[in-house]
Amino acid sequence: MTGLHLSAALNDAGWHPAAWRDPAARPAGLFTARYWTDLATEAERGLLDFVTIDDSLGLQSSGPTVPDDRTDQVRGRLDAVLVAARIAPATERIGLVPATITTHTEPFHVAIGIASLDHASRGRAGWQPRVGARLSDAAHFGRRAFPDLDRPWSATAEGAALGAELFGEAGDVVEVVRRLWDSWEDDAEIRDAATGRFLDRDKVHYIDFEGARFSVRGPSITPRPPQGQPLVTALACGVRSYEFAARGADVVFVTPRSRADAFAVVAQIREAERTVRRSGEPLRILADLVVFLDEAPGAAVSRKARLDDLDGAPLDSDAEIFTGTPGELADLLLDWRNAGLDGFRLRPGVLPSDLAGITRGLVPVLQERGAFRTGYQAATLRGHLGLARPANRYAAT
Repeated sequence: MTGLHLSAALNDAGWHPAAWRDPAARPAGLFTARYWTDLATEAERGLLDFVTIDDSLGLQSSGPTVPDDRTDQVRGRLDAVLVAARIAPATERIGLVPATITTHTEPFHVAIGIASLDHASRGRAGWQPRVGARLSDAAHFGRRAFPDLDRPWSATAEGAALGAELFGEAGDVVEVVRRLWDSWEDDAEIRDAATGRFLDRDKVHYIDFEGARFSVRGPSITPRPPQGQPLVTALACGVRSYEFAARGADVVFVTPRSRADAFAVVAQIREAERTVRRSGEPLRILADLVVFLDEAPGAAVSRKARLDDLDGAPLDSDAEIFTGTPGELADLLLDWRNAGLDGFRLRPGVLPSDLAGITRGLVPVLQERGAFRTGYQAATLRGHLGLARPANRYAAT
């Protein structure tokens, strides 16, 4: 058995809101470059496909729709794309996938940022587009108004309509970004000093996107990325987000709660691909799990319970929460994989300790079982996932 894909989701001091209070955490380093490069190099040590870097346009909150007044949880973060750019020269093979909020971020800026990251990392960039529906976030920009919802926006009729609008907009953003990545052909730069020709203007293209929400003429200011198209990922839960991923992403993160649930989710995603008439490679499907890992049986359970007590409530997550040993986690991953999953994105409960539990505990177990690589076989992020470099849509055939 080979080919299991593994990635790690990096978020603050870990995915438990009280993670920064764990003795193994490094809260003093959260806003330093060293903290993030250390995490990425540890993930690369474990031969992971990529790391994702979380982002937002407002302070973190324990509530789903509005900021809170809590001062006992991490608040504040660095810009994810800039963090990834800093990590790039400190790593060699691991993919770097920052998130951006499509709702308030110009697609032109996203396109050149991720393309620049792909150049800086020599073909290891990815991108996670996300929608953002918080009224408080919209107030930072002042260009649009959102309803003041007292529940998660997906739980009301008004919120559902807003969700449809935001996912439609996000789909346009992904389309524009992808077109801009193709707006320079691979050989558009001539760089011939003898003739004075740096650029072949016929190989730099206007994209002329006209949508219901915005228009973008192009071309990009950044030459085509080394991967042609950096990896596009999406976190999805529900038909609308499955179809969003099927239209524009290469990888989808899902949140099943069991092996049976994973079967159902995979079936829904394949149905979404048929609904939107997806062409080309099928989506790579990775399941998200929050993980607390310890070699000693029962130790991870006790550690999570202590953090729950510090936070004042049990950890609540959209993804399944695992507490146990690396061997037990390996059993679960290999069992769930048979539901049709391509791999997993693991969310360490506490950083850096649970990341080390993945790289130094879980990975060797999977290698012993023949289920995970013993060395990188590709130099690009698309290569790690077995995805070919796409042809340029504007190049003459």
